[in-house]
Amino acid sequence: MTEAPRFTPGPLERDAPFYIAGHRGLAGSALWRALAKAGFTNLVGRASDELDLKDRDATFAFFRETKPRYVVLAAAKVGGIMANNSYPADFLSENLQIQVNVLDAAQQAGVERLLFLGSSCIYPKMAAQPIKEEYLLTGHLEPTNDAYAIAKIAGILQVQAVRRQHHLAWISAMPTNLYGPGDNFSAQGSHVLPALIRRYAEAVADGSETVTNWGTGSPRREFLHVDDMAEACLYLMEHYDGPEQVNVGTGTDVSIAELAGLVADAVGFTGTTKWDTTKPDGTPQKLLDVSKLTDSGWSYRIPLEKGITGTVEWYRLQESVRQ
Repeated sequence: MTEAPRFTPGPLERDAPFYIAGHRGLAGSALWRALAKAGFTNLVGRASDELDLKDRDATFAFFRETKPRYVVLAAAKVGGIMANNSYPADFLSENLQIQVNVLDAAQQAGVERLLFLGSSCIYPKMAAQPIKEEYLLTGHLEPTNDAYAIAKIAGILQVQAVRRQHHLAWISAMPTNLYGPGDNFSAQGSHVLPALIRRYAEAVADGSETVTNWGTGSPRREFLHVDDMAEACLYLMEHYDGPEQVNVGTGTDVSIAELAGLVADAVGFTGTTKWDTTKPDGTPQKLLDVSKLTDSGWSYRIPLEKGITGTVEWYRLQESVRQ
């Protein structure tokens, strides 16, 4: 039962069926682009209206039909502080359903190589910085998104259990805060960076002289362009095999106030930024220790300022198409 999975890291077969669960989301769409660019010719994806991953029978039938050799599980119900804090039961239940169904179906289908994509929110709220992989389950979670974090922790443990019991060479990657083309810019469900882009861009469009952001602006966060994340996932699938999750990030962080300044510059906002200190800040700092990944030979390519500029351009293009 404890026999190690038999897998020799190396190039994946470019013509093998490769299923990306959640291929239309921020992470999934970036993975699709990266894999296509890397020469994969048999990519498989299903939109949620074609395959509801919360439907166990439908998920198992899909795996029996498509027989993927490789899988990245990027499908998830995601959202920012407000959404996570307002609908914790939904975030816990829906993510657990998706994960258990996909992982069980993949195990039954004998999927050779699977990467479970988690989130850095799995780590304790007051973890020492930068956060090492070994800090998992060593302290209390951030209360505003503990339900989502518990679901992701369950996914990591299921991957580890499958490795032990079924000897499949599955792995987990924990990216830091992602951003880039394909992000969610909605007023209620977005994460901090797309929320700031929308807020400052709307202020410019409306001629507003003031923008008010949540919290104090003092918490520090790490941000990784989603295209870098996608390349890191392929790198891990071809170079890493082990039960411990691998942190994926830049190893550097900025304060939310500094981030707001970068966004303001990118959209051309020249007014005043105010802070609503009655709103929650969340975790004081969240910076990943990415030495495990960088020591293996991978590091990010897209600087934050350049990435924000490109994301603003993408957002404005989408807005112009909708108008």
